[in-house]
Formats: sequence, C-alpha cells, structure tokens
Amino acid sequence: MIPRAFVVGHPIAHSRSPLIHGYWLAEHGIPGSYERLDVAPEAFADFIRGLPESGLRGGNVTIPHKEAAFARVDILTPRAEKIGAVNTLVVEPDGRIRGDNTDAPGFCAHLDHSLGAGWLERAGGGTAVVLGAGGAARAIVVGLAERGLRRILVANRTPARAETVAALAPGIGAALAWDDLPAALGGAGLLVNTTSLGMKGQPPLDIDLAPMPAGAAVADIVYAPLETDLLAAARRRGLAAVDGLGMLLHQAVPGFEAWFGLRPSVTPGLRDRIVADIVG
Repeated sequence: MIPRAFVVGHPIAHSRSPLIHGYWLAEHGIPGSYERLDVAPEAFADFIRGLPESGLRGGNVTIPHKEAAFARVDILTPRAEKIGAVNTLVVEPDGRIRGDNTDAPGFCAHLDHSLGAGWLERAGGGTAVVLGAGGAARAIVVGLAERGLRRILVANRTPARAETVAALAPGIGAALAWDDLPAALGGAGLLVNTTSLGMKGQPPLDIDLAPMPAGAAVADIVYAPLETDLLAAARRRGLAAVDGLGMLLHQAVPGFEAWFGLRPSVTPGLRDRIVADIVG
C-alpha cells in the first residue's frame, strides 16, 4: 500500500508542508503522497476518530487544531504532554494515534544547522530570552530546556502568561517584565522572537539590541518576510541572525521518518524550493 500522510488545518491552502514533504518524496523516489486536508473545528473530533480506518499513516496538525489534537490522541509523547499541543500525528500499527510536538527539537536543530557546533556554549553562559507566550514559545522553551540552557527568561506583555510559559522549564525558567528587557539582554547569548510582531501586516518589533554581547544570536520564528527588521538589526549589530524558515523545515523531519520510513535531511535545495515559493 502506498504510504499517505497529510497536513490538517482550517484554512489550509497556505500551508507549505506539502512542498516540503513532496520534495523529500521525489528526492528519495518514495511512492507516497502528502496532502492538505481542510477540516473545520466542529468536524475535527470525527476526523481523529476516523484516522485508523482511513489508510493514512499520520500527518501534521496546524492552526486551529493543535490543542484539540492534544486532547484527542491515544498516546502523548512526554514532550507534547509538557507543551500542551500536538503538531504531529502517527497512526500506530495497533490503530492507536500517537501525538508528538516536533517544534521543540525542530527549533534546536535549526540552531545547530544555522549557528554550528558550540552555539550553546557561546550563548552568554547559557542564557536565552524568549519573547512571547503562545504555543511557539511553549515549544521553544521546552526545547531549549531539553538542550541544557542554564537560564531561560520569558518576556510577555501579560506577566501571568510569561510565568506560565517559564514554568515549563523548572529551576531555570523565569518571567521577565517587558520593561526589564534591556538589562536582561546584556547577559543573553540568544534572543528568540516568537510573537507575530514584524510579520507582514503586523506592527514592527521595537527592541534595542545594543545591550547584547558580541557573539550572541538573534532568532525570529517569522518567515514571511524571511528578513525581518529584527534580523536586519541583528546583522547591523554584528550578531548572528537566524530566520524562521529553518524551524519549519527541521520540525518536518521526524514526521516524514515516521510515515515514510526514511529520515530526510534539510538541504540547501529544499530551502531554495521553499524560499522560491515564499518570495514568488
């Protein structure tokens, strides 16, 4: 039987996941398929219940279904359980549905790829500042904690939300008042923007990178545009700049391996294919 996988969301026409997985299927000559499925929220429970008999091996979950998937799968990985959201589904041979969250390892793999070996040691003594407190922030805080950062500070306009996300990194996570950012950046080796600020159609992210130490890195999970004002400011400051596209590419790797039986690589050719679609 030809392996089939999917990405499910509502709406879903904008998803670039089929381009990513289609590229890998063609690259490795695998006779499989990966399709977009538009499922409204009120139909999602039935969709999940029908997966074991659908012939689909699993798929990706995007907005607005990540929390609903978390609540309805049969098995959760420890990482997904901690984050509270699922972005990857795998139909097990016994028909049970396993839910994972690959955003956390995907983000860290992107840092490895973009910054090279030793980025953790260069990260200002292992201190990261994360802006935002949504689902992406939750995944990134968990991923950074798994990688062994010694301090993770979470800044959000709503302090209570920052405290909730910081609590995902027990012993090393702490909430940070937005007004205290300048002082915190002075000791940070990594700044991560998980907010929508700076995205096309959104207000800019107004932040001064001057306090950051030499050798620090700035990452933005926004990939439309690829070069946000924040990343441009980082380059002017002489800091390493990490765009948001790599996280999208690297988070896709574990799912492809689970559905199609081969672990793919994130290559320049794949990145060029997706960049061409973004700018085209």
